[in-house]
Amino acid sequence: MWLVVGLGNPGRQYAEHRHNVGFMVIDALAAKVEADAFRDKFSGEMSRCELRGDDAILFKPQTYMNLSGDAVQPCAAFFKIPKERVIVIHDELDIPFGDVRLKKGGGHGGHNGLRSIIGRMGADFGRLRMGIGRPPASFKGDVADFVLSSYTAEEREKLPKIVETGAQSVLSIAARGFDAAMKQRNTRPKKKPKPKKPLPDEASQDATEAETTED
Repeated sequence: MWLVVGLGNPGRQYAEHRHNVGFMVIDALAAKVEADAFRDKFSGEMSRCELRGDDAILFKPQTYMNLSGDAVQPCAAFFKIPKERVIVIHDELDIPFGDVRLKKGGGHGGHNGLRSIIGRMGADFGRLRMGIGRPPASFKGDVADFVLSSYTAEEREKLPKIVETGAQSVLSIAARGFDAAMKQRNTRPKKKPKPKKPLPDEASQDATEAETTED
């Protein structure tokens, strides 16, 4: 069994914030796999579903971000789900907007939701990191203000595809295992080398040879 946790803050006023992208991915995944209706359980909203033939719990803590562990740990304990079968989906400042990365274990990086979960159950769980990037120079406010702000109009246009990538990443983990999915998701495609431009004398020589051939 898998426990897939999306982090966010409860309440309509937070629904469109960058800090709530974990909730967005969970909702998209639930729709994709036709999960059961969410119900209140373990200080969160919980749904049961099947991911690639394996039972799974989809979970959205309703404790507010800095107390996420108070909901996640009891849920994992009740279903006896080991940490290596827990996936936490969260916003990530240190990854550019639009990038989606997987990570196993590690610190909290200042993220209060991760900090709370680590404090309650340790750090050895999987993370699906949804990049939101750092605040631009033009942003008026600190980092906390930035994560608790809405996406720009340009970002909102791209967001559905990014959220879909997050949902597909969870399905890839369920199908292939975390390590294989992480290798695939985190490997950047190699850029094709640009064709070399001919040097000026080479270009002139080519033109001269072309004229000679035509004669």
